Amino acid sequence: MPDILPYVILGLLAGILSGLIGIGGGIIIVPALVLIFGLTQQQAQGTTLAIMIPPVGLLAAWSYYTRGLVDLKIAAFIVIGFFIGGLIGGKIAVELPNNILQKMFAAVLLLVSLKMFFDK
Repeated sequence: MPDILPYVILGLLAGILSGLIGIGGGIIIVPALVLIFGLTQQQAQGTTLAIMIPPVGLLAAWSYYTRGLVDLKIAAFIVIGFFIGGLIGGKIAVELPNNILQKMFAAVLLLVSLKMFFDK
């Protein structure tokens, strides 16, 4: 059994950032699992998808919901697309070579960060 404390700390940091500024799974956990814990890109993404369901879907979102900051209609429509898109994306991702998937992931993070940084 692996030492659980580093994973709990990663989860705590990602949870704080997720609740605070809406990031965590993809931006914090995936790179940490690859770069620090040595998982492949596919393992990191699959693990992250598995852990996001209970804590993000229930606890962090509840804080926003209780303040009237969740539009359930919009969320429901996004869930439909996300559900189907997640299946399609997952099927593609597990077939890609690790290095290609890792580069794609990094490119998306870079583009999003540049857009957000330089946007007025």
